[in-house]
Amino acid sequence: MILTLVATLAIVVQDHTSLRAEPRSNGAEMTALWQGDVVEIRGDAAGYLKVYDYHRERGGYVKSEAVRPLGLTETDAPALLAVLRFIRDSPGSEALGISYGAAYLKAAPPAALTAEPFAAIASMAERLADTASGNVQRAAVTAHLGVVEQFGIRMRSFERNGRMRLCYDGELFQRVLSVPGASPAERAQAALGLTRPDCIDPSLGPAVRSSLQEQRAEVLDQVDIRELDALTKSRVHARRAAVWASVAFDQARRGAVPKLAAQRALTELLAVNPSALGADRRAEYDDAAVRVSAIRWAVVSPTAQTGPLTLSATPGEPGQTCIELQQPPQRRAAPPVRRCTYGIVWMASAQAIPQAPALVVAVQPLESWRELWVFHESAGAWTIDVVSPGLDDPEQGYVDFAGFAPGTRRLLVAREVKDRGQFRRRFELVRLDDLALVRYASTPDLLRDFGRWQDVNWRRDTLALRH
Repeated sequence: MILTLVATLAIVVQDHTSLRAEPRSNGAEMTALWQGDVVEIRGDAAGYLKVYDYHRERGGYVKSEAVRPLGLTETDAPALLAVLRFIRDSPGSEALGISYGAAYLKAAPPAALTAEPFAAIASMAERLADTASGNVQRAAVTAHLGVVEQFGIRMRSFERNGRMRLCYDGELFQRVLSVPGASPAERAQAALGLTRPDCIDPSLGPAVRSSLQEQRAEVLDQVDIRELDALTKSRVHARRAAVWASVAFDQARRGAVPKLAAQRALTELLAVNPSALGADRRAEYDDAAVRVSAIRWAVVSPTAQTGPLTLSATPGEPGQTCIELQQPPQRRAAPPVRRCTYGIVWMASAQAIPQAPALVVAVQPLESWRELWVFHESAGAWTIDVVSPGLDDPEQGYVDFAGFAPGTRRLLVAREVKDRGQFRRRFELVRLDDLALVRYASTPDLLRDFGRWQDVNWRRDTLALRH
């Protein structure tokens, strides 16, 4: 909620403005004021204004050029809105812009209020939170957070991947969605602000998280994309794809059928125009693509397995699925190869490699993390090895089985991972016997075995070949 402002005020427009005990440059500095701070004017003397800061409960003198008098009558509203429009897209001036936005909300008559000031203030609050979450360690950023807190701008903080993440709580984005006359662009901006995946608290339990994903999907479905520009339209499609991928995973984990949600995720992703996003927004598309890739097997219905190697799935402990390799007739006396997991076993992905012999299956233990389990014979005994998207606690990723080169006994693998905020995609040749990496490239065209032995179904369905 925006704090009510009082009259006879001025806004500080310069960072680290000294509040001095006397109206002179060598007067004792009692504290520093920052852009966006609001003070009450109580007099002037020799180029200084005598002011009182209610937030710090302290009075003193500041240079007159460091502040701007603030009118809060209805006639002042147009000028305040003009300043807000000028500042809203100026990085580093978020606290000042939010202060002017609060002043406009006080000055403008309720009947004249539109979604514009709420959207502007919310976007600046979001940008300030992003700045505070980055690598920039500046006293000004911390001070600006204190300034906007005076106006009811609340932030949430939590640890993600070993770093503190700060996020705007989105109250004014919700307000934008509730304003009947909000434009499609304003509603889209609000929906994107309310559904950021990096602003989901990682400590949320499964039930709360599942409910949140449903809410995120509903918020995005309120956006009418028909009148949006190409950039915003693709951003909404990409966000919808990511959210519906999360919904599909939650449904599968609860035992519901996730096919429709997964198909919706894939449809939304295919509607994205990557070139419209440009280099600055490319990461949003890649993020959605990785999330959809992780659940893409939910779209495929399992079919009857044939051949000497098949896989069966049975319930284990509560929440577990146990998978067992059914061996050839001549090996029936051998102990079964069995492993249980709390992840989702996508049985439609099970694929036998008779030439090896071996069998691969996709297993998804986390919302945006899919592994490849490889059943193969080693030293006369069957074993199960796991090919992971990455190491050292990456954020999300998937592994695709792309084929098998029988002459060299190499698996063809496509792997994509987000690690330290960067997306890496590569195509690999992996030795079946010990899963050691033999060779990799940024494109399958650079690997001869991919040209000859890649699986045609993989090439048709995978998202790893996107441009």
